[in-house]
Amino acid sequence: MTARAVARRLGWLGAALLLGGCALLADPGRVAVGTPQAQLRQELGAPSATYPAAGGAGERLQYSYQPAGQRVVNIDLDAQGRVARVEQALSAGLFGQRIQPNHWTRQDVLREYGPPARIEAVHNFKGQIWVWRYLEGPTWRLLFIDIDPAGVVRGWSTGDENVADEIQTR
Repeated sequence: MTARAVARRLGWLGAALLLGGCALLADPGRVAVGTPQAQLRQELGAPSATYPAAGGAGERLQYSYQPAGQRVVNIDLDAQGRVARVEQALSAGLFGQRIQPNHWTRQDVLREYGPPARIEAVHNFKGQIWVWRYLEGPTWRLLFIDIDPAGVVRGWSTGDENVADEIQTR
């Protein structure tokens, strides 16, 4: 291999590492508490959705990677527009603490998880089943939330996503 070919390959490798480092900085899950909203939007771009914060003061910025990804990152801003909390919402440990059957509505679900990866129907439930993809360790999983025709959450469950082994290892 010539010196020129080696230099070209090293240049491409350096560019790839630089871009990879930028991607880490632009990861919503790595945002520091206290970051001003203007800086946040400059680094991450526009969120996939915004919602009023719980309690009325502030705002929630949501960065969803659905339908192909497995994350939904919620960034809550305080009344001064600074990051107060960053959370990966699609976490199995939080589902039972957050999802409130017979109390939550479609809007509550959207505020917490954003639009689903897909919507399904089954013959023994008259409403819709909203489905999100998430990771639990190395396992690809699904969150199912049952929403009745009136828009009220009636239940939820999780299951494994059937993905070919060669896809999971990528």
